[in-house]
Amino acid sequence: MRKTNIIIAFILLLLTNSCSNVQNEFSSNKCYFVFENSNHNNSRLAEAMTAYSGVFCTVSLVNEKGAQYYAFTNNAGLKKTILTDLDKQRTHILGLNNGLIVGYGKLSDPLTFYAYDLECPNCFDPDAIPVRSKKLSISTSGIATCNVCKRQYDLNNSGIIISGDKGNKLTRYRASTTGPYGTLSVYN
Repeated sequence: MRKTNIIIAFILLLLTNSCSNVQNEFSSNKCYFVFENSNHNNSRLAEAMTAYSGVFCTVSLVNEKGAQYYAFTNNAGLKKTILTDLDKQRTHILGLNNGLIVGYGKLSDPLTFYAYDLECPNCFDPDAIPVRSKKLSISTSGIATCNVCKRQYDLNNSGIIISGDKGNKLTRYRASTTGPYGTLSVYN
């Protein structure tokens, strides 16, 4: 009996150590964004919220001439949407530094709708003073690239590194969509 207990304890110790280097699928960072595309009809975002489109879109909040806008950018360009009163009343936290990437991955069945932080997880330091943005750029092939460290991340495959030094995969948030001209929800 004692020998069995020692073997079980040893197996549990091995299992505990083998799981220590696993990166969580979803970030614990604060993120909250709800956007009613049925009210705004933003075509850039609609493309990213269309299954099988292969399009990813960045989302950020910008201020121009005293007005606040959500800027949606994909490989086809920029489209801004002014905030409505309802948008202004809602709390929004767009990732670590005002930016998200959203879209459907093409490598899973059923398809996975992804939301990533727009900042490079290996270069951006939110505790640095002053905070310096290390935003990623996205390509038509579903690759996010950091201009600082030159790492490339696969947006279609959970944000893993596909080129460059080893490191953390993209920061991922929980997300859902009700369709191209429906509701986008990103949260943690």
